Amino acid sequence: MTDEAWHRSRDPLVVCSRGSLVELAAVLPASGRFVVARLDGTRMTDADRVFYDFSDALLFPSYFGWNWNALSDCLRDLHWLPADGYLVTVDNAPRLLPDSTQDQHTLFRILAQVVHHWADPLGQPEGRAIPFKVLLLCDHEEEAVHLRQDITRALHNVR
Repeated sequence: MTDEAWHRSRDPLVVCSRGSLVELAAVLPASGRFVVARLDGTRMTDADRVFYDFSDALLFPSYFGWNWNALSDCLRDLHWLPADGYLVTVDNAPRLLPDSTQDQHTLFRILAQVVHHWADPLGQPEGRAIPFKVLLLCDHEEEAVHLRQDITRALHNVR
């Protein structure tokens, strides 16, 4: 995925196959401090595991509540991990929460809301938007197509 394609994308969650080219310059600020969290969808088989892996990767504080609302709150805060940009990558994304479409859709909605939250300069430090990107990686383009469809259903509450 080239710089231009990344910035043109209106999707809050970017899905691509491993064969796609993702230029870091298109994802992260040219300079400054940034945080990269790398997660593995094969490990996140249930909600508790999602909470654990996000908490571990982004160093959530001890008051993290281990539920969907707490995940959303911590992802929209991150004051303990200040940065000029954030990138969350999920390898094997099609394997996320395989036994619960409802939980999978909840996670996709939370991640999309978080991306929009950080993109809004209102309420952000110094009144500027902070890039928060979510990159969902698939082994094959066919998986990427299906995952994009799942995300669309999740974001538009379609079953």
